[in-house]
Amino acid sequence: MVRNDGPMLSDEELMSIADRLLAVSGIVGVTLGGSRARGAALPGSDIDLGLYYRGALDIEALGELAFELSGPQAEVTAIGGWGPRVNGGGWLTIGGQAVDWIYRDLDDVDACWRRACRGEIVVHVQVGHPAGFPDWAYPGELALAVLLADPTAELGMRRAEMTHYPAALARAQCRGLWEADFCLSIAGKAIGRADAAYIAGCLFRAVTVCVHALHGAAGVWVINEKGGVASAARLPGCPADFEGRVQALMGGVGTSAAELGRTLAAAAAVVAEVKAALGEVPAPGVPARTLGGTSGASGAAGGTGG
Repeated sequence: MVRNDGPMLSDEELMSIADRLLAVSGIVGVTLGGSRARGAALPGSDIDLGLYYRGALDIEALGELAFELSGPQAEVTAIGGWGPRVNGGGWLTIGGQAVDWIYRDLDDVDACWRRACRGEIVVHVQVGHPAGFPDWAYPGELALAVLLADPTAELGMRRAEMTHYPAALARAQCRGLWEADFCLSIAGKAIGRADAAYIAGCLFRAVTVCVHALHGAAGVWVINEKGGVASAARLPGCPADFEGRVQALMGGVGTSAAELGRTLAAAAAVVAEVKAALGEVPAPGVPARTLGGTSGASGAAGGTGG
């Protein structure tokens, strides 16, 4: 589908769309996420609207509204149409601008928040998220979002609570730094085979663990892989030139045994600096619990889309 992005929709136009969405059975509230919510949108940036619902969501009515707003090219999915955690939504073009509707089950958001408050690290296998979809992304999204429509104040009450980063989650993310060392250790066993693809995957996982720990220690939500390294580099106490060093590692993993060995040695130095910066001596534990797959993974940075 070709989407011709044009001038940005005004705040008033977004509020009007949100009000119309409230008429759809099941929808409790509507939020603005992504770059527009962060104040970083450029002409042509997508607009990401979170559609928070409870119980049955009237997909047929959503499709009719999408047709009215965007025409026959609009696409609206069933629940779960984009995978178990991104869930589903719609791709529209309104006033020449790309608008994404993203479904969020409010009961699921509450469950994720409770797990985050208990310090549970849970990651879901999800298409489009190579490092997995972290369970805490749901409350993080709401904490970072702009409320467009919230007639019962259900979103606002939750958002006020979720803006406070759970101390138990932060501690769990810091304790989890042992996994970064473990990833580099098992990657080292592939140097002799010159298995650059496997080593790159282990390296990405180790970096992601560090990104999560740095954000957790700072009490800052990071909910998507996109921009996670750059976001971590802006945090107080982050190791010097963290972004530049990590990007150089990921962009130059190498193919020979010598190159791969140098990459892993440099990565180990970065991980050691992260651990020293956080004052944490991680104890061995268990990898992140993964739902929907067989391997642990975490995600970083962004919002309801990006």
